Amino acid sequence: MRLAVLFLLSLELVLAQSASDRILGALEDRGLAEQVTRLRTDDRISLYDAMVKTKPDNLHYQILLAGAYVQKTRETTDYSYLDRAVAILNTVLSADGSNYEALRLFTETELERHLFARAAESSRKLIAMHPEDPWNWGTLGDAQVEIGNYEAAAESYQKMVVLRPDLASYNRAAHYRFLFNDVSGAVEIMKKAIDAGSTAPENVAWCMVDLGNIYWKTGQLQLAREEFAAALRTFRGYHPAYAGLGKTLAEMGDWKGAIENYKQAQEITPLPDYAAALYDLYMKTGQDGEAKKQMELVQTIDRISAANQEKANRNLVLIFADHGIRLDRALQLAQAELEFRRDVYTYDALAWALYKNGRLAEAQDAMRKALVLKTPEPGFQHHAEVILGALRAEARP
Repeated sequence: MRLAVLFLLSLELVLAQSASDRILGALEDRGLAEQVTRLRTDDRISLYDAMVKTKPDNLHYQILLAGAYVQKTRETTDYSYLDRAVAILNTVLSADGSNYEALRLFTETELERHLFARAAESSRKLIAMHPEDPWNWGTLGDAQVEIGNYEAAAESYQKMVVLRPDLASYNRAAHYRFLFNDVSGAVEIMKKAIDAGSTAPENVAWCMVDLGNIYWKTGQLQLAREEFAAALRTFRGYHPAYAGLGKTLAEMGDWKGAIENYKQAQEITPLPDYAAALYDLYMKTGQDGEAKKQMELVQTIDRISAANQEKANRNLVLIFADHGIRLDRALQLAQAELEFRRDVYTYDALAWALYKNGRLAEAQDAMRKALVLKTPEPGFQHHAEVILGALRAEARP
């Protein structure tokens, strides 16, 4: 950490002296470049922003800044950073429409914005330009998974792993194995992803949270707890890890510990999922007033989303359906999601919303599509059992 601080201070001195060639040339030194990649994302944003101001015509430095904003989006779930990245990339592509670095990063922003069909098309164009770049196969596979084209996604991910077996490719392969109910295979490959490591600690923590979620979903609660705690040690203040600990402790009956961890997650990033989880925990512990505040927060988030013309939100679908509120809104959001996302998770959310709206036959049809891969999601099994039970009850004379 001290070395990183000294490095930043030296760069500030360079800027103060207006020696632009020295700061721009500094990153050409491999050792210094590696130090930069290990800086906190906020520090890299400050550094790249200073570099852009020093030499605004250098497109590469604009792309570095855009990439740091994309990483910040991953860490915080604050999509204003993604908006900044997209704005920068649009500027770069206006100046150079064939800039490969910018096109590559722009494809990632399309995935983040859930423009999956466009991301698939962009990935194919980049593959035609550079088929040896593993990242393009990864973004293509991601888009194909979200669209529900799992067979094609398998081929894309396989090519990515062969080209570069690293954290990014192993993480995708592990998720794919889990989708197809290969839990042991998913765990083994996710461990490889973690061992492969990354210069960005958040990327490693992401994989640890993924592994923790696999353990949690398959009832291995102690292992899940250990993995979420490891993620917090790897990337301090990582809200998905706090949330993971929250749901694990809740499952273990430690409601106080669960509440504290969800509160930590919510203070960092106020996602509706965290508010809904806190609502349930406060209700269980007799804190009705606190529970009410959390449900009001969910409603506020939905109103803001609607004002921003957000037409789909799978998480809100499940929250509304689970709690029997705003069921028309839940179904509206689920149906809108299906227009651009046809994976098993979207069909599960649609099935649950249809069931809650009394449309049992349609719910069963959607649930069949959700179960097609036999994904070991506890929510899938619960929803399927409830829908089947309702259909049988309806059929009784």
